[in-house]
Amino acid sequence: MERLGDKKTPLIKLVRRDQWLLMMFLPVFLYYLIFCYLPMPGILIAFKNFTPGHGIFGGDWVGLKWLDQFVHSRYFWRLLRNTFLLAFYPLVIGFWIPILFAICVVEIKNSALKRFTQTVTYLPHFISTVVIAGMIINFLSPTDGIVNTLLASIGLERINFMMAPEWFRSIFTVSGIWQSFGFSSIIYIAAIMGIDQEMYDSGKIDGVNKFQEVWHLTLPSLKPTIVILLLLSIGGIMSVNFEKVYLLYNGATYETADVISTYVYRQGIESQNFGFATAVGLFNSIISFVLVYIANQASRRVNDMSLW
Repeated sequence: MERLGDKKTPLIKLVRRDQWLLMMFLPVFLYYLIFCYLPMPGILIAFKNFTPGHGIFGGDWVGLKWLDQFVHSRYFWRLLRNTFLLAFYPLVIGFWIPILFAICVVEIKNSALKRFTQTVTYLPHFISTVVIAGMIINFLSPTDGIVNTLLASIGLERINFMMAPEWFRSIFTVSGIWQSFGFSSIIYIAAIMGIDQEMYDSGKIDGVNKFQEVWHLTLPSLKPTIVILLLLSIGGIMSVNFEKVYLLYNGATYETADVISTYVYRQGIESQNFGFATAVGLFNSIISFVLVYIANQASRRVNDMSLW
């Protein structure tokens, strides 16, 4: 096997051998380099009295002033609660749906029906967030939306869903699960297809029913995949879908819809309070890191599986 550093296999030869794979990887590498790594020195703004035109290294040091101002602001607990809940509900409710859907899809024997089912459930993932938000607003319109039309047809009162704070989390969660569960099931379908079929044959010989087969054979075999994806999901629990929240929320629903990312946008872009907005964003990133670290350590102790 050729290895990097082998005298018989110089680096240039390895590059030439894998040039097409490297070209496929190049856009991903450039994306993370340009948008994730190169902007990292901008974190300095969180500790400075930043003024546009003086650069990130200009301005006076203020230490933890902006972070202290955020923690003691009247919006702190509301933003933290909304960010956590809008990520927690889809994780708790929606994480298991792709697993169950993948198990059901694999059990479909008719290949044409299987392809149709997968195609229909994958499509919403590729619809633009702007289009999804527009569909939600139109469907839930209090005047001519299909949902309120159905409510009126059975004698119920029309509801202005988009102006009711108590409905925002349900709308956000349900629409997010509908949009993502089909595409998220691809990994689980691939994992199920990779399970040794001899286990299922042995189970049938032993007389196990379909439920026992899923519970004792399929799910244990999916355990490594489930744990890794769950850890990755926990790592992004504070990164609520900014675009969707921004397109759906309004002043009337701030109480349950306003999250840290939308607050950062208003403070940084609209109010041009760049130092304060950077400090709030840094706080959000630190919380995400702490959550994934705790989840990783817990998984290592309980299941002996972890990301690192």
